[in-house]
Amino acid sequence: MRHLSPRTTRRRVVGSLAAALLCAAGLAAPAAARDTGGAGSAGSAKDTADRSTAASARPSAPDAKLPGGLALTPPMGFNNWNSTHCRAEFDETMVKGIADIFVEKGLKDAGYQYVNLDDCWALPQRDANGKLVPDPKRFPGGIKAVADYVHSKGLKLGIYTSAGSKTCSDIGFPGALGHEVSDARQFADWGVDYLKYDNCNNQGVDAKKRYIAMRDALKATGRPIVYSICEWGENKPWEWAADVGHLWRTTGDISDNWSSMLAIMKQNLPLAKYAGPGHWNDPDMLEVGNGGMTATEYRTHFSMWSIMASPLLIGSDLRKATPETFDIIGNKEVIAVDQDPLGKQGDVLSSEGGRWVVAKEMKDGSRAVALFNETGTPQSIATSAKAVGLPDADGYTLRDLWKHKSYNTAGKISATVPAHGTVLLRVAADGKWAKNPPAVELGLNGAPLVEAGKPAKLTSKVTNLGRTPAQQVSATFTGPSGWKIRATSPSTASSLRTDKSLSTSWTVTAPQGAAPGAYDLTLKAAYRSPGGTRADSVLPLTAHVVVAPPAGNSAVSDLPWMSTVNGWGPVEKDTSNGESAAGDGKPITIGGVVHAKGLGVHADSAVEYYTGASCEKVTAQVGVDDEKDPKGTVTFEIWADGKKAASTGVLTNTDAAQGISADVTGAQVVRLVVTDGGDGRDSDHADWADPVLSC
Repeated sequence: MRHLSPRTTRRRVVGSLAAALLCAAGLAAPAAARDTGGAGSAGSAKDTADRSTAASARPSAPDAKLPGGLALTPPMGFNNWNSTHCRAEFDETMVKGIADIFVEKGLKDAGYQYVNLDDCWALPQRDANGKLVPDPKRFPGGIKAVADYVHSKGLKLGIYTSAGSKTCSDIGFPGALGHEVSDARQFADWGVDYLKYDNCNNQGVDAKKRYIAMRDALKATGRPIVYSICEWGENKPWEWAADVGHLWRTTGDISDNWSSMLAIMKQNLPLAKYAGPGHWNDPDMLEVGNGGMTATEYRTHFSMWSIMASPLLIGSDLRKATPETFDIIGNKEVIAVDQDPLGKQGDVLSSEGGRWVVAKEMKDGSRAVALFNETGTPQSIATSAKAVGLPDADGYTLRDLWKHKSYNTAGKISATVPAHGTVLLRVAADGKWAKNPPAVELGLNGAPLVEAGKPAKLTSKVTNLGRTPAQQVSATFTGPSGWKIRATSPSTASSLRTDKSLSTSWTVTAPQGAAPGAYDLTLKAAYRSPGGTRADSVLPLTAHVVVAPPAGNSAVSDLPWMSTVNGWGPVEKDTSNGESAAGDGKPITIGGVVHAKGLGVHADSAVEYYTGASCEKVTAQVGVDDEKDPKGTVTFEIWADGKKAASTGVLTNTDAAQGISADVTGAQVVRLVVTDGGDGRDSDHADWADPVLSC
């Protein structure tokens, strides 16, 4: 069971080797392996005709592709799964309500079109004629009535099924394997405009055959239906599906946390050359607004999906969405990056040290540029107009798509990006740059790690990136009530020419007795353009009030951590990872040996501790927890102040606990990291058993 989202209640069942061999010569699964839940699915004459028609209508010539003109830009809309799963709240009222909100909140005007139903819309059994039956409790008026309502709003309806004997839910709703022609005809008759075609219970039948069969069945209906291939990237659909579907999943399911979103992003980014009008890489639906990430992380999610030219399918219940959620998903300037008609997916220009630069060519000749910070501390990330492919020019217009403000730059594109944040820009050599104030980069040298009552020394820097001078420059630094922040060097400058900086030293003191934890600070630069236009740059920061670890040997699980990132559920102290809920772990067990102390995590994960340059060594026994036998493939790493100090290499569930030790002498921060071992995050329950910090 893949731990990629709350969809872990779904079974991804493939057939035995024997079933796969029996199916190799044709499309249909063996009768014993197919859905036998209803009278019609046991082998009715209608089903036999469907299978015969599907087999005979299986052309391989180039004209077999779907009609052109669909999904010329990445599809935009809504899918209910991430917010409702199979719960009773997924029903006709919800679907109609989402359509209403699309219109009322301006999402339709922003480009969102599709209101898509996911799993659980049908009854578990087909009728006597082998037809799908909508659940009368969820959809008392049937699917056509819902489609008619959605169409009346100027929107489109999508539906879901699987290229297998059943869908992915444990309940076991009927899939379309062997029923392609009949099911496609039903969808068309109901007025469906979009089909998401999943991969569960596929009986080992070749993926290309299964997905081509539904393509041909959809084409035969004569109705234009966007076809979304959801086989999780297992058979590299980007290499073969451009003539089969309009989009294809490149990854497993997303879940509502930073680790999952980041891992999926990294899988999708290298596939830029395969995307284009009518054929898109799909890194799964949006999680924006579901509550598992911060606003900064959700803006990164939306920014990166847009620069990757990904489908934008809202996964939160818009009836409960906050204004902040609507601000993110409704940002028309960011949406324009995703929907650019040139249809390019952004290319990775650099990613060293978790500082990513991704650039996307736009139809008007400009470039969208994402400066993405993967790390847990603010980072300066830089590129140039030349590096992103713009021609030489005296100056450039730089538009910040989240601030909705324009600046001029002499050619450097740079920003200090908050932890897990993304600065999304649109840069053009348009000849209009001089009317805008100069761009400045505002940065901070040093991580805000503060021991209560003790002053910490930090340095800010304001740098003019513009072709024109920045005048009357001032820097201010503020924190919570009771904090003392004082400049110890000049914080103003009358003018800064291109590439010149104002550096200011500060002392930052948290109140005596301040509790350990994260606190918000704000660094701000204000300035004027030569024409007198006021401008500013704001850098939100997180300060950590930290406590130096005690002298001697300490169990790491007894110490307060600074931050955690975990691929599935929370990090657990002295138990295994368990499932998604806090506190549901079991005793840490590796190779049958139980350990009383430690950390239970799930790849990809990172747990940070403040060591205050007073510690020397970290030791632990590590391995994959027995609770997911025989699955799990991980790598354990120890990092000291951003440098890898130790690594185990790849470990699996068959390995006994392995020792790991690292010299962390002089490090301010130690980070315990677990990666997925390079094969995807499938049940990667990892244990730091008996970890000890020596100080």
